[in-house]
Amino acid sequence: MFFVTIAPPAFDVDLDLRYATADNLTGRPIFARPLCLLHPDAAVALGRSIRLASAQGLRLRIFDGYRPPSAQWALWTALPDPTFIADPRTGSSHGRGVAIDLTLATPDGTVLEMGTDFDDMRPLAYHADTSISVVAQRNRALLLGIMAAAGWQHYAYEWWHYQLPAAAAYPLVEDGALGPPLMGSGKSSPG
Repeated sequence: MFFVTIAPPAFDVDLDLRYATADNLTGRPIFARPLCLLHPDAAVALGRSIRLASAQGLRLRIFDGYRPPSAQWALWTALPDPTFIADPRTGSSHGRGVAIDLTLATPDGTVLEMGTDFDDMRPLAYHADTSISVVAQRNRALLLGIMAAAGWQHYAYEWWHYQLPAAAAYPLVEDGALGPPLMGSGKSSPG
């Protein structure tokens, strides 16, 4: 079993892989390669999400999928807050290839208003936050409905994060073990 590369044309999505750029909470690129990888089970669920979004006249824009353990360490070092960043000693659903961070966009690429940007680590990013605009609340609810109908579970503290049910039952995967390496050499270490 190898991870599935999520990219057009096989997957009709927009990619905005923030951890391959400096536009993330660390302020520097974490991944050496801009790839979105998912466990095959998650790729199937993503396919359902794409079809449901398309039926609403929308597209999915993906920020992150599989995240190697060494990338999790980089995020934890920048923000060691378990509300927003899974402790790398126990691993995250991203490190298992069964989580995805994403938003909704129109067919022309305009991102729907969600009240905050991706990786905004404040209570404003909570799914149930009502201090954001009504439009943003509706858009979050629309994203939640699409993802839930496709078989994903949401994370209450990040409107963009979804994972497969029983995510912890999937094994953690080292960079390059089940697909192309994201970190460069394919080797990972804490730090």
